[in-house]
Amino acid sequence: MLDGCGVDKNRSFVLAERASALMRDHGPSATPRAYAVWFTYASGTTPSLNKAILPLTTDGRTLSDKDLMTLYETHIAPKTDLAAGAERTSISMLSQIEDIIAVVTQSLGSTAQYGEALRAIANALDGSEPTPAHIHEIVAALVGTTRDVIADYQSLETRMRESHREIETLREALETTRLESLTDPLTGLFNRKHFEDSLTRMVADSTASGEAASLIVIDVDAFKRFNDDYGHLTGDQVLRLVAKVMREHIADKGILARFGGEEFGILLPGIGRKAAFALAETIRTSVMGRDLVKRSTGESLGKITISLGIARLRPDDTPRSLLERADQCMFKAKRDGRNRTVDDAPDGATLSDVA
Repeated sequence: MLDGCGVDKNRSFVLAERASALMRDHGPSATPRAYAVWFTYASGTTPSLNKAILPLTTDGRTLSDKDLMTLYETHIAPKTDLAAGAERTSISMLSQIEDIIAVVTQSLGSTAQYGEALRAIANALDGSEPTPAHIHEIVAALVGTTRDVIADYQSLETRMRESHREIETLREALETTRLESLTDPLTGLFNRKHFEDSLTRMVADSTASGEAASLIVIDVDAFKRFNDDYGHLTGDQVLRLVAKVMREHIADKGILARFGGEEFGILLPGIGRKAAFALAETIRTSVMGRDLVKRSTGESLGKITISLGIARLRPDDTPRSLLERADQCMFKAKRDGRNRTVDDAPDGATLSDVA
């Protein structure tokens, strides 16, 4: 995992300092729960929390303990509830599996009993001349045993169908919980956890197979201005627009993620530098070509631009080194004037020179 390494580690300390400053400025105290609220606010990973805090801190206001409790329970605690929900669903699934095992065991027992009854009848008929009364007795016993077995199987079939329906419901609930734990709620893209896990898998698989792989890192230009000038709702609109354009042009070619604030990532297994650059430019120009309109007033807010960095996987790369190189390219795009794509082609080479 990338947490605590390199750029991510430095960013975490910056966020910690910002969270401490916010606690001092807006209170109510420096408890672990308060730190969790302000650290999450500073990271920008939970837009709903940022929206809720904004009106509470206007004009230098401070939060009360009640405000803090409400913010924590509404916007942070539910995320931990995802794991608890998954655990509850898993326990229910295991319970259903145990019920099915019990049904199968009962079925096997019923079958064994029927076999024993048939053997007893066969033994009774073996080497003897049964009388009509004896035959009637044997047939009656066989009919009775068969009727019992049929009744058992009907009961077992009903229980199996009920268990099947219950397991299907639990499976769907578990899948929903799993997807929620991997998805960014604002944009619908994958979140940082899934991005990091997928990055690790892509590096390992591509290194083993020798196939090309690329990573695109995207940052929205002057994003703070949208938030400061038009409010967080408009900032959220910008992020959703960028995510929409990414989906339109990448589709199933790669894995799309928002991994914090206004930062996005695209994993492109099987795609080399030139193809990745072409995709990045398509996304950049498409974003720039969209008009952002404030929904509440219809006011035109101008153009959105993004800066993109591309790194192609090298034989000695780790997930961390690949991400850092893509980050460096993105920051170079920012330094060079924003609204551009920079890749990690060797110095002096052009895209036509490098596969």
